[in-house]
Amino acid sequence: MPISYTNISGTFKPLRDGILVRSMKFDDTVTKGGIIILDDNATTRGIHPRWAEVIAVGNEQEDVQVGQWVLVAHGRWSRGFTLNGEKSRTVDPTDVLGISDTAPDEDVYSPTMGHQTHASTEA
Repeated sequence: MPISYTNISGTFKPLRDGILVRSMKFDDTVTKGGIIILDDNATTRGIHPRWAEVIAVGNEQEDVQVGQWVLVAHGRWSRGFTLNGEKSRTVDPTDVLGISDTAPDEDVYSPTMGHQTHASTEA
């Protein structure tokens, strides 16, 4: 049975220092070398942080701005809802591991201690 999400139209403003995101990927990832990294299927091999694009922040949020990308610790996001036809989620600001001004290049990963991090391109 498919999951039913709350549908919201209009604007959504997180409270206090809250963060609202979109574009969090949960599907399989294929590296440039053709290795398939499985989606999060509730097993340890699927546990890793996820990148998401910030689309709204609360009035007290000082570290993150709309348009940036945040790396969120595994499982520290809401189940989500549909906002103006697009899947959105809230994340706990204390579980943001990093911030990027540009969309992350998610093509190359190397596993480390149960997490996926960008592989070094240096020789």
